[in-house]
Amino acid sequence: MGQETGSIRTSATHLGPLLSAIAIGPLILLGNPAVALLVGGIIALALNRVPVPRAGLMSKYCLQTAIVLLGFKLNLETVWQLSATYTWGVALYVLGTLGVGYLLSRLIRADKIPSALVVSGTAICGGTTIATLSPVIGARPHETAVTLSLVFLLNVVALFAFPLIGHALDLSELEFGLWSALAIHDTSSVVATAAIYGEEAAEVATTIKLGRTLWLIPLVLLASVLMSSRAEAGSPRVRVPGFILAFVAAATVGTFVELPDTLTRGASILSRSLLVAALFLVGCELTRATLKEIRGRTFWLGISLWLMVAPLTLLAILRFH
Repeated sequence: MGQETGSIRTSATHLGPLLSAIAIGPLILLGNPAVALLVGGIIALALNRVPVPRAGLMSKYCLQTAIVLLGFKLNLETVWQLSATYTWGVALYVLGTLGVGYLLSRLIRADKIPSALVVSGTAICGGTTIATLSPVIGARPHETAVTLSLVFLLNVVALFAFPLIGHALDLSELEFGLWSALAIHDTSSVVATAAIYGEEAAEVATTIKLGRTLWLIPLVLLASVLMSSRAEAGSPRVRVPGFILAFVAAATVGTFVELPDTLTRGASILSRSLLVAALFLVGCELTRATLKEIRGRTFWLGISLWLMVAPLTLLAILRFH
């Protein structure tokens, strides 16, 4: 019996990479990040394991490279104008979400540390915020896992629901890009969702989302001050992510250097392919154990907060844009 169980586990270990290798080519040709996420999730759930070793790390680098390559198509003046025009809108969203989330967590009496993680993740950058903030505020592994699982679930919902809503309301690509950049948690899902809607939407969403991500720096610094005893013990340093600087550098090159059409077109195709691969790898991390973590008052806090801020953000964009 033990030998049979071991044989099954060994088979699953080898089957995961094989299925992933078979699936990734057609998914890249199809070019739909949402489908890639779904297929990755189905494989992981069917095998009840992460089918690709180091899937999280690989998806991170695929996404960051895709964003940098997207920068070659952007004009630096456009990047600056978008960032400057919507700086106050991003600030209002971040601070408003933090404030509403705090009040809501008090109202439903959710645990403080998971609440801080899910509210901060909703306001700024989903899983990146949660992973960075967790050691600063002393979150336990279980609390971090619950909030990460919740954010993953909401990213999946957004990836499929937002384009449908956008087309139903006949949103322009600029409006949809703004909405995605503000109302979706993680950068990967923001860029992927906007890319489904259109090329301009993806460019707008990427630029605004990277500006929103920078709010992680003052948040973690403030948390370190408030948790001074932990900070003295040595909390992680916070810095501007290197891929954001690389994105700006790519946009600078695209602005001042006349690149051949073949090069920019190739960069665009590669960026899209890497984005599909990144979302497939994100889906590969959706195991049954992950789904079991999504429960309790933290779950209802995350759902309620997102269902409040996402439509309010869209209404504000439609009203004031």
